[in-house]
Amino acid sequence: MAGVVTGLAWTAVGGDILFIEVSLSKGKGKLTLTGNLGDVMKESAVIAMAYLKAHCKDLNIDQRVLDQWDVHIHVPEGATPKDGPSAGVTMLTALASAFTQRKVKENLAMTGEITLRGKVLPVGGIKEKILAAKRAGIKDIILSADNKKDILEIKKEYVKDLRFHYVSDMIEVINHALLKEKVKKAIDVSYKQNGEEKKKDKVEE
Repeated sequence: MAGVVTGLAWTAVGGDILFIEVSLSKGKGKLTLTGNLGDVMKESAVIAMAYLKAHCKDLNIDQRVLDQWDVHIHVPEGATPKDGPSAGVTMLTALASAFTQRKVKENLAMTGEITLRGKVLPVGGIKEKILAAKRAGIKDIILSADNKKDILEIKKEYVKDLRFHYVSDMIEVINHALLKEKVKKAIDVSYKQNGEEKKKDKVEE
């Protein structure tokens, strides 16, 4: 399913996995956030959306579609309060997947804060998050390059069979996380003009 990405979170009782869901509906570019999110996490969503708008060309997204589709970001288990900046990379990846309808790599999780310029910043609770990933059957984990030192401090038996992808920029995250292939029953996220789908000029062979 496009727009659903697994993140890694830290809680008072240890690490946990976190699903970020993005759904699109015809509208006027409204952003809705649900799932009992704290202020910092809401800010991460706003930053992710701002980055997406500024880098549509890099993601092969027609910028005009952003004004014709409403975006709903939801984090399940709404009864559980959630906050912190570490879901930033997950939110942006889910947005990119939803707008491109590209598949998300299986058994992949990620954690990291993002900036408006798309830099991926380190976050805390790495050991706990890694243990949660192993319990969930995760095989690939995307982290900020600055978190590599935290992985090196973890005993090797805890990180056995895990593949770590260290990144500095959000484009690297998307390249790792999204497949070129689109999902089955992909929705047509395209720009429509005067109520009709804008058709490209046919090129005669």
